[in-house]
Amino acid sequence: MNRHAPPSSAPASTDPLSPGDRWEVRFGLALSVFAAVLALNELGASKFGDDEIQLGNEKTKAYMWFQSKSIKESVVKGQADVLDALIESGSLLGDKVATLQTLRGKLRTDLGRYKKEKDEILRGSKGVGEANWVQEVDGKFGRVVGAKEFEERQARLGQAGDRFDVGTLFLQVCLVFGAIGLIVKRHAMRRTFFVAMLALGVLGACCSALGYRLAFG
Repeated sequence: MNRHAPPSSAPASTDPLSPGDRWEVRFGLALSVFAAVLALNELGASKFGDDEIQLGNEKTKAYMWFQSKSIKESVVKGQADVLDALIESGSLLGDKVATLQTLRGKLRTDLGRYKKEKDEILRGSKGVGEANWVQEVDGKFGRVVGAKEFEERQARLGQAGDRFDVGTLFLQVCLVFGAIGLIVKRHAMRRTFFVAMLALGVLGACCSALGYRLAFG
């Protein structure tokens, strides 16, 4: 009697999943990850899009402030020019000339102040330096945010928004390819859609990361 058991014709498989099931797991995990990335991308696009609109409003206010200072500067300059003409005409008596010269000196001082104020409104307190701070915000100097600063920030958020839009496109197409890959049954087609999904998903994630980088400066 043969005491040895006959050898098995094929080793028993230790993988409980069939090839089709393994593909479904791969697609499912990848779709979950890229769907989360898409959600983060949409969150950034919405949040920084609102910030871009707010910066646009602040920039408009800053330029209106700048314009009001320009109008005051023009009025004061006109008054100073009139006084110059009266003094140089020689038609006034000595005491009146002295009074007008004092007034003219005050107007010239105001013109210098308006020039500094306009520069600070345009470039911001950081741009002009502490020596040129002439305006208070909430009772403190050096807190003016310039119109140019608002404009630069808005432009940077606009660039970030473009990156978020491209990221959204790649990620949405990525999810579509993933859904199609789950439906098809042919192994070669599944592999093709899986590779395409990964490529588009990675591109979309990179665009989203670049958008956040631009938004945070």
